[in-house]
Amino acid sequence: MPFSEDPSDRLTAPGAPFEVEGGVYVSGPRTLREFVEATWAFGDRPFLVAESATYTYGEFFAAASALANRLVEVHGLKPGDRAVVGMRNHPEWQIAFWAAQLAGLVTVPLNAWWTEEEFTYALDDCTPRVLLVDGERLPRVGAWASRRRVPVVVFHDEEPAEGGAGAPLREGIERYEDLPVADPGTAPPDVDVRPEDDATIIYTSGTTGRPKGAVATQLAQAGAAMNPRYTAAASALARGVLPGQGPAPVSLMTFPFFHVAAFTTVYSVMAVGGTLVLMRKWDAEQASALIERHGVTHYSGVPTTALQLLDAVERSGSPLPSLTHLNTGGAAAPPDLVARLTARFGERVEPRNGYGLTETCGGVTANFGASYRKFPGSVGRPTPAVEARIAGPDGEPLPDGEVGELWLRGQSLVRGYWRDEEATARAFTADGWFMTGDLATLRDGRVSIVDRLKDVVVRGGENVYCVEVEAALHGHPAVVDAAVLGVPHPLLGEEVAAVVQLRPGAAVTAGELRTHVGRTLAAFKVPVHVLVREESLPRNPTGKILKRELRGPLARQVAGSG
Repeated sequence: MPFSEDPSDRLTAPGAPFEVEGGVYVSGPRTLREFVEATWAFGDRPFLVAESATYTYGEFFAAASALANRLVEVHGLKPGDRAVVGMRNHPEWQIAFWAAQLAGLVTVPLNAWWTEEEFTYALDDCTPRVLLVDGERLPRVGAWASRRRVPVVVFHDEEPAEGGAGAPLREGIERYEDLPVADPGTAPPDVDVRPEDDATIIYTSGTTGRPKGAVATQLAQAGAAMNPRYTAAASALARGVLPGQGPAPVSLMTFPFFHVAAFTTVYSVMAVGGTLVLMRKWDAEQASALIERHGVTHYSGVPTTALQLLDAVERSGSPLPSLTHLNTGGAAAPPDLVARLTARFGERVEPRNGYGLTETCGGVTANFGASYRKFPGSVGRPTPAVEARIAGPDGEPLPDGEVGELWLRGQSLVRGYWRDEEATARAFTADGWFMTGDLATLRDGRVSIVDRLKDVVVRGGENVYCVEVEAALHGHPAVVDAAVLGVPHPLLGEEVAAVVQLRPGAAVTAGELRTHVGRTLAAFKVPVHVLVREESLPRNPTGKILKRELRGPLARQVAGSG
């Protein structure tokens, strides 16, 4: 018999594993170094599995410790120096990140899809003392490193070094593969890492302007590492299972490592000695094959890839017998996702979604299992070390059910933006609340995201929440993706428009889609203009739709129909 869907009292009571005091987990780690040092005990368990290489926990920890020692002893880096990590999801990404943490450095994961100009902006901003990049990224950062005389360690580079192991590939550049093999008994450098020290600078996605570097302390990231552990324990109790029982998870990682949603997955896997199965590039059929080949139990990805995986499974008929959890994050999940999952697998595969931002260091709410099926439009309840408030225009708390801006406060929140006091002051209140910019409601402790504050379409004085209209469009069987936005109108101010991607071979008219939306939503919410297309909607690497790229095609359609 399952327990209550909200088992927080059993998990957060005094003496319980997730007790919180002063807004901080009492029994959790205080630094990322403390967190990763505990993983050494997992020894020969597989940690990172990829086409290029596989690392056990012991091999991973030895490699990270050896690189950390090199950063300190050879390159002279000191605690507080910044170390950039820029590469695709190679196993060595994790070695580079954790080496920097073991050395007491501030790790700066950069978006691997950025152009040279975008990399240069971030490098000028954070002024790193070392670059840890793969061969694909080297041409985009090499000129900057040469100008600034910053050393580079390059991973998976095809150009061989001359002169033997450790010899420079080019001036100031060394190949990781040419460094001495790590001794299994290698210990990390003897450096002091404190909870109040900065741990990471992670740049925002920059969909509405220049990216900002969100700075998290060690204590904040340690809190972020505890949040998914709490969610896993709460999920187990809700199913009537004792937390910590059964085999360690095997998780298919589809988020790019530089994204905070990936951190949530990585932390949850590392904490219990689980395995991360990596993909070089997203492909739904390959993902299905990897799940079967490696006995993957947990899938993590943005809603778009999760829907594509379900499409691939429906085409192949594969039962994916090992899969027990399907987790989505990074973008809003359409409500029909959980319905499709349940229709395909029944209740064997537990659905999970949640909410988090760069500024929260990953997921800080979670919705799972029976609660997700019952409330598919919610992102769940906050984790114990996070407070949530729905604020009105003047910052006053609003009652349950009213729409307002979601404010968050807690252990895993960043301390502000790197060298940008003005942006920090705009985003954080004096007493520590972060103003997310998302419109939401709070009912019985559950958060439901209504829309981005800047994405609301105001049509003749009526607010139209784009997420609601997008969900209605997703409910049409011909629709695979949808984006809703406002277009100018001389009398109403704005009117509702939509860009819709159809499934291959599907045929539906704009009028039929408007009729479909009108069955469940008020007339003023029905898109006046619908642009139907077969090509994918533009998204950034973290899954967010780039609506600014859709405004041009929509404007041309509106002009043509005027």
